[in-house]
Amino acid sequence: MAFTNSSVPFFRHDRPAEVIADGKRLDGRDNEEFRTLFLNCGTISQASGSSYVELGSTKVMVGVYGPRQSDRWMKYSEQGSLDCDVRLATFATRQRGRPIQTQLEKELSAQLETALSASVLLHTFPKAVLDVQCLVLEAGGSVLAAVIAAATLALADASIELRDLVSAASVSRVQGIQLLDPTAEEEYREEAGLVLSFMPCLNQITSLTSHGVWSKDELRDAVELAMGACEEIDAALRDQLVQNASQRRDPPVLDEDDNENA
Repeated sequence: MAFTNSSVPFFRHDRPAEVIADGKRLDGRDNEEFRTLFLNCGTISQASGSSYVELGSTKVMVGVYGPRQSDRWMKYSEQGSLDCDVRLATFATRQRGRPIQTQLEKELSAQLETALSASVLLHTFPKAVLDVQCLVLEAGGSVLAAVIAAATLALADASIELRDLVSAASVSRVQGIQLLDPTAEEEYREEAGLVLSFMPCLNQITSLTSHGVWSKDELRDAVELAMGACEEIDAALRDQLVQNASQRRDPPVLDEDDNENA
């Protein structure tokens, strides 16, 4: 499985009549192929940790704040709290109705918290809250998977103790064919779909969200496809963290001319 690029038309009337022609995806990818993945850390200077992720045309920015003391608890607790909030920019989706976006934001926030809760060591910050604030700048398909990847990258950037990095992948079944990392157009045409979040090093699934009708064999194949894809995402996340740590550790070296000017 490799990473390639694709674009998604923005307006509803631009939706193609089909997303698979002659057994192939319209954007030229193989069925088990990602779109271009771009990762970056430290994008929000005021946050404890932050990240920016592009998965094809899906763009997500995440800031992690805290841990901070909770005002909601009246007594001591050995466990901290994880507060996930996902917001969509007004121009992120084709649907312009705010009630539709608000419902989607609530669903994404709850799903993100479920995916991350198994990884974050909440006992390391008792009676405190860790805020994970996500902004979806563009929703071009596989939004939840991109949000989970961006959030776990931001948590690691904030030096929050984790059992393992959480990766996620989406699979859609369109015309009987299972497609990894579906675009918004492919999700619009899907017969069934799922999003799986996974901790590869621990070999543990942290959440599985599915819709539509799956046969036993189809569901097994889709889960295995998503788990394999999560391992690729995990490798990309770790590479970015290593690169980011190296940049922080090694300050730029001035040449002789720069030293004289200084």
